[in-house]
Amino acid sequence: MSSSSTDRVLVIVPAWNEAGIVGTTVREILATDGPYDVVVIDDGSTDDTAAQAHAAGAVVLPLPFNMGVGGAMRTGFTYAQRRGYRRAIQVDADGQHNPADIEKVLAGLQTADISIGARFADVGDYEARGPRRWAMRFLAATVSRVARTRLTDVTSGFRAAGPRAIDQYVHYYPAEYLGDTVDSLVSALHAGLTVTQVPVAMRPRAHGTPSQRPLGAAVYLVRSVFALSLALMRGRRSAEEVPA
Repeated sequence: MSSSSTDRVLVIVPAWNEAGIVGTTVREILATDGPYDVVVIDDGSTDDTAAQAHAAGAVVLPLPFNMGVGGAMRTGFTYAQRRGYRRAIQVDADGQHNPADIEKVLAGLQTADISIGARFADVGDYEARGPRRWAMRFLAATVSRVARTRLTDVTSGFRAAGPRAIDQYVHYYPAEYLGDTVDSLVSALHAGLTVTQVPVAMRPRAHGTPSQRPLGAAVYLVRSVFALSLALMRGRRSAEEVPA
């Protein structure tokens, strides 16, 4: 790691039982030759995720049990804050986020505190159907009103944080369903932070199985509406607690 973390970007990779792909993901990030330091948050894995990540060149922070993406990301942002990083970006371990797009997403931080790599912004061929698509549209439309800017993909995990966002996420980054995306974003907006989106193309999942069956999509719709309702109620209260 560079002696001056302020000039570096921390790439946070949450991983749970991703031994089959996490090493490839880390190597791809480092191969971009950007000013990136990679930290893998091993979220209570029972396989060789930690060993594969370490062998590929990442710093590994192991959690004692599975805390979910929210808990893993809050750990990553706490690490970023304590090490003096002023920019951090989440890249999922499963290979869907293209490391070549990291620089593009980070560029959004020139005008906003949070930059989202958006799947539904006229780039790529990512597609969601039925109830899952309806839920994503509803979430995007509602959060866009809160943000006062048009957003198309508020559930994307491919997002970057500037210094104010890192501090906000250390203070409040929920671990429950959709908390790592919708709730954390709504709370940040209520705290006065700004957000933008950058169009990116998602790649097919390189490892594991996606959960987009019809029943799962219907459940996703119901849970999304419930999660957003809670986020809107808690977001303003959380913002009032953030120190100036």
